[in-house]
Amino acid sequence: MAEETEKIAEKIDIHRGLKGVYFDRSAVCFIDGRAGELRYRGYSIHDLAVQSTFEETCYLLMHGELPSRIQLAEFDAGMKAARALPAPVLDVIRAVRTAHPMDVLRTAVSALAAFDPEVADNSREATLRKGMRLTSQVPMIVAAHAHIRADRAPIAPDMKLGHAANFLYMLTGKAPSADTARLMDTDMILHAEHGSNASTFTARVVAGTEANLHAAITAAIAALSGPAHGGAAENVMHMAKEVGDPANAAEYVKRKRANKEAVMGFGHRVYRAEDPRARHMRAGVEKLSREMGQPQWYQILEALVEAMKPYSRHGVNVNVDFYAGVVYYLNGIPADLFVPIFAVGRMPGWAVSVLEQMENNILIRPLTLYNGPEPREYVTLDKR
Repeated sequence: MAEETEKIAEKIDIHRGLKGVYFDRSAVCFIDGRAGELRYRGYSIHDLAVQSTFEETCYLLMHGELPSRIQLAEFDAGMKAARALPAPVLDVIRAVRTAHPMDVLRTAVSALAAFDPEVADNSREATLRKGMRLTSQVPMIVAAHAHIRADRAPIAPDMKLGHAANFLYMLTGKAPSADTARLMDTDMILHAEHGSNASTFTARVVAGTEANLHAAITAAIAALSGPAHGGAAENVMHMAKEVGDPANAAEYVKRKRANKEAVMGFGHRVYRAEDPRARHMRAGVEKLSREMGQPQWYQILEALVEAMKPYSRHGVNVNVDFYAGVVYYLNGIPADLFVPIFAVGRMPGWAVSVLEQMENNILIRPLTLYNGPEPREYVTLDKR
């Protein structure tokens, strides 16, 4: 029996973490990790980051084409109409207010399922409508919880503001400047979709069982809550504070590398070149840090980039979250909201991935190679 098991094992390649395994096709996201290229529905992330808006990018991801002016206006109106949360969901947030914001977000999205009239309808049209509503509601949950846990009443949305600007307004109580709102909008575009990452794959696994969109998104949020997936932005800000001064960056990197410890915000599972999203946050951080009178944060980040240059030839390059955390920090956002903000941006990507899974569904059921004990006789309790 042991010999037979060994022969089977010799014929099987184990891909731990499913690294390098293609499990399906997708028409949504193209990533070339070696070249550092990212496209949504064929459009370069560089064009979208500079010329598009989050609302337009959402439409592109969900519908496959850039919208006309009329289509975009209708989509934007639908997003704004979904901004109000049901009162019982606010009660749920109050009930779990002391939990981590990601746990609150997961619980509240699950609760939203009870109030969506199309929750059980997995048709394409209904899933698109639910995806649009959830894209609008997720930031409402994050903002409402931020106030509820501080014993403040949630701030009502401003229907005159776009998605990103309204989110910042509901978090801080102040309408952001045009530049600040645009930088948050760009951040959301850059996080909107990224292929079969851990949370998206989780959503597809759940959708593969024919569960509904709310169930799949609840599971995706749970996957994102793990620090190995969504925690980079928060960890980078901790690192920047630890470094404290640009002059300390080189020694900090030297010490980390000597101890074989990761330098936060460098390296990515799929990119060997620099993350193509990073450049669009870099310029924004420089401008925002000057605007806020705190240029030291940008200077610390750039000193770390310089100190890490010798390792870039090994594929350890800066990623998008290296700059994102400083953007959130400079906007006065608490560190434990950084990962929920990641979820705010990723919502349309999750929704369209679930839709793709539903349209050509198959139960996702990989195998594990057994390496436990050989067959053995059961011993009754009185003889053990």
